[in-house]
Amino acid sequence: MADERHDADRTEDPTHKRLEEAFKRGDVASSQEVNTWFVIAAGALVLLNFSGAMGRELAGTLRGLLANAHQLPTEGVRLSGLIARLGAEVLAAVAIPFLLLTLAAIGGNLIQHRPVWALDPLTPKLAKISPAAGLKRLFSKHALLNFAKGLIKLTLVGGVLIALLWPERHRLEALVAVDIAGLLPFTRVLSLKLLGAVVAIMAVVAALDYLVQYRQWYERQKMSLREMRDEFKDTEGDPKIKARIRQIRQGRMKRRMMAAVPKATVVITNPTHVAVALQYERGMNAPRCVAKGFDALALRIKEVARANGVPLVENAPLARALHAAVKVDEEIPPEHYKAVAEVIGYVLRLNRAAARPG
Repeated sequence: MADERHDADRTEDPTHKRLEEAFKRGDVASSQEVNTWFVIAAGALVLLNFSGAMGRELAGTLRGLLANAHQLPTEGVRLSGLIARLGAEVLAAVAIPFLLLTLAAIGGNLIQHRPVWALDPLTPKLAKISPAAGLKRLFSKHALLNFAKGLIKLTLVGGVLIALLWPERHRLEALVAVDIAGLLPFTRVLSLKLLGAVVAIMAVVAALDYLVQYRQWYERQKMSLREMRDEFKDTEGDPKIKARIRQIRQGRMKRRMMAAVPKATVVITNPTHVAVALQYERGMNAPRCVAKGFDALALRIKEVARANGVPLVENAPLARALHAAVKVDEEIPPEHYKAVAEVIGYVLRLNRAAARPG
């Protein structure tokens, strides 16, 4: 019941991280019917294209063996050499068909998912040998589904094979009197016909089974809201901690700006909501923003500027434009050179006038 409640809580689609973790564990969407179809289709291809050549090569090898049976060596070294030579000839005859069947078995997996290198499915687990767990798996929904799928597949394949063999029943009965040379061509044609029907049926079964297996796998990967929050905390960090770090950084930045305001050349304001403190000294490429802020921070910048004798110039459009365009500790952009130069020139003239003796 606890598992059912837990599954009911999984209402959210899995994240990319969740799917990658499942893949690393070896938990992928895979249908055994797809693998079976690839092997059967490869077997039909082998029978269609290689059975004749393979049969001739094997027949030639065995014919020579039987024809010279009286001359076969019986001592150890020569007998071992003969067995090795016969094994090599048999392997050469079946090498290409065997290779095709192997590639088909591998391709059946690769077409469903990318290569998996995981030891988790091979790790011994007590649940796999537990009688209670075994009974639970035996009568589980998944086991019943596999049983029903097997019955349907057996019924479909069996029905089609019976439909194909029934018209040939009289010829099959007469095969007991047919010479072996005439039996093989008929058997090959009938086998290809049966394999073709099985391949066609299994193609449909494999496609439907893969869709079912993928859906079941995807449902297993779904996440609850709590799992989503936990994963977000693991990947993005705790929102409370991030907010605290952001608060500390902002506090440090404010203290650094307040320490830089007394060195500013001018503070451009709007007149109460925005303040931008600029510093310009001979040899600099362009004026540099040392502090900026809205509302309360702007009032604080102006208070520090007044306390340290830094001129304040009210220019609402320029103050808003600079606040939006320039970051702290960066030079102002070229499009504001002219307007800022006029303000700084005005401040410098005021400073020179104030410095002249009365």
